[in-house]
Amino acid sequence: MNINDYNYELDEKYIAQSPIKNRSESKLMILNKDNGEIEHTRFYHIKDYLHKGDVLVLNDTKVLPARLMGEKEDTLAKIEVLLLKNIEGDIWECLARPGKRLHVGTKIRFSNKLECEVVAKLEDGIIRVKFTYEGIFINLIDEIGLMPLPPYIHETLKEQDRYQTVYAKYLGSAAAPTAGLHFTKELLQELEDKGVIICYVTLHVGLGTFRPVEVENIKEHHMHSEYYEMKEDVANILNKAKEEGRKIYAVGTTSTRVLETVMSKYHTFKECSGNTDIFIYPGFKFLAIDGLITNFHLPKSTLLMLVSALAKREYILNAYEVAKQNDYRFFSFGDAMFIK
Repeated sequence: MNINDYNYELDEKYIAQSPIKNRSESKLMILNKDNGEIEHTRFYHIKDYLHKGDVLVLNDTKVLPARLMGEKEDTLAKIEVLLLKNIEGDIWECLARPGKRLHVGTKIRFSNKLECEVVAKLEDGIIRVKFTYEGIFINLIDEIGLMPLPPYIHETLKEQDRYQTVYAKYLGSAAAPTAGLHFTKELLQELEDKGVIICYVTLHVGLGTFRPVEVENIKEHHMHSEYYEMKEDVANILNKAKEEGRKIYAVGTTSTRVLETVMSKYHTFKECSGNTDIFIYPGFKFLAIDGLITNFHLPKSTLLMLVSALAKREYILNAYEVAKQNDYRFFSFGDAMFIK
């Protein structure tokens, strides 16, 4: 359980800086979780690996353009605020840069219609702010906010919607559920026409995405919680699939975390919502999913640990080496892997 067991070397040339022109033409690696065997194809061929009656579960969260550029009201110093989580009403948890300049009572102005006041300073550089504004808050954020691209992406995103899935519905994420970026509406329709059952859960991606594991023993890592939701009709679809022995495949680690949270809590799927801080690493017993469509993850990340729990760590690390040898693109705008 040492953090160095989940490390690997990655040259920057493998990190995708921009999305591929056609979403579904990204590379797709098929990894057999039982024996480590690997196949190479393109993502639009995912339909050849899914069968009638299989259930595909996607996360329909929508990314907030959550990076707000403002200035301190007293000194006019530039401040960048990243919205992480709505606590209640107009109070939000945020990351701020530079955070050291901020104190309880500091006011930050973003436009002539939107400002906030720091109401608390928490651990890990997080602040809590209360917004005041004229108009509708979400509309104002939409107007002035920027997409919260990960720090390893240095190119400007030309089309903001390329950091959204085509089925994004409920605003609330600080990052995209990137495994879903490979799907087009046409591909989803083809899967449904084949008899694959597609359903949606919601998990608003929060701080955990931005925090590396910094402890040597991964069991000591603290996962931040994220809001999730499962509707009754989805629970019914999933329970029926389990009863009939049909496969359930999650699209992304976020969908996985919802499904495994619900099953570990209730030992069945049911309509529910709440916050989850589930941490999945090798030794975890999967109760919900049979396989996972995902991207290639950062070294020493909780996401790499999750996929190493589904397939053997050795199989995953070998697959990553094979991916480099075959010029796969890594991370958010990168290529995909289907662990089945």
